[in-house]
Amino acid sequence: GSAVDKFGRKRSCIVYCVLEIIINMLEHYNDFTTLIIGRVLGGISTNLLFSAFESWMTTQHRHLGFPESWLQRTYSETSIGNGTMAVLAGIVAQLLEDSFGHIGPFQGAVALTVLALVLILRWEENYGEAEEGEHEQSSLYKQFIEGWKATCTNSNIWRIGLTQALSEGAMYTFVFMWVPTLLSMEPSGGVPTGCVFSSLMIAITMGGMMFPVMYNVVSKYFAPKETSSEMTASLIYALASVCMAIPAYCLSTSAVASFCFERILVSFVIVEFSVGLFNPVAGTLRSKYVPDNLQGGILNIFRLPLNAVVVAGTYATDILPTYQVYILVSACFMAAAILQSTMIFGRWKVTGSKKND
Repeated sequence: GSAVDKFGRKRSCIVYCVLEIIINMLEHYNDFTTLIIGRVLGGISTNLLFSAFESWMTTQHRHLGFPESWLQRTYSETSIGNGTMAVLAGIVAQLLEDSFGHIGPFQGAVALTVLALVLILRWEENYGEAEEGEHEQSSLYKQFIEGWKATCTNSNIWRIGLTQALSEGAMYTFVFMWVPTLLSMEPSGGVPTGCVFSSLMIAITMGGMMFPVMYNVVSKYFAPKETSSEMTASLIYALASVCMAIPAYCLSTSAVASFCFERILVSFVIVEFSVGLFNPVAGTLRSKYVPDNLQGGILNIFRLPLNAVVVAGTYATDILPTYQVYILVSACFMAAAILQSTMIFGRWKVTGSKKND
């Protein structure tokens, strides 16, 4: 993470593309060791994906002097684009598999990554620096220490990180569970998982489209503009928590399977709608509280508790009944809502340097 700030966000995005090309090429080999190497490289590329691109965009946005309000719009449109592209990717992947076999989707991924790499080469470079040229004097170790110091001493930063770790960790656990949950209910006619997946991705797109509307309503009627993002995030996490309580309740009772199936499926769609809502608000809050010059490092620090929640959540699916896992997922979302609300109503003392507007 600190290397992203030290050596450049554009370079880090290029490294991500190169790694993804290598990873998808390794999928062509029927060798376990080779595939394991690809998974290790995949872990590195995932960290770059969730830190380098956002860090570059936020810093470049401010470098060009664009209004801060446009950041929120960018994150909203990104959420819309992610959901739409997920649906299209599923269709294209199926077509490639039909034409070229199981390796077809990986070949398509290589082609798209090369296209992304060509586009990235036209970007300007930016670094984790408060002043022009500062990255040349700053060491990687210093960037690493400053990132951890800012995270630990500024309660706004670590609360944002922990809140998003809880919510995203719960979301990834849900992603791991939705297919076996629906299949276990054995509805008449089976489960059209492809259609359900498309519906969930469309729900994300709809959430991204509705986020500006929800934000405007919250800022107008429920909270001052200074804390509208925090209030919006709390409401979204609470909504997701209620939705995850539905499968927890249904699966713990002896209700009719068809009755439960419909309600659980609707709750899953609304949860993904919530994902489309909290993706833009999460990005807005990160840009609001995380210093530009430390974004790459701090965004990777955020992934430590996130990965811990994901590991705990997926492990829980092996040792706990399904309904109890959904209770934990619901609890994580509610904990995120409560922790987020402390940034609205709490009077926590914030130490350390504050981020300049």
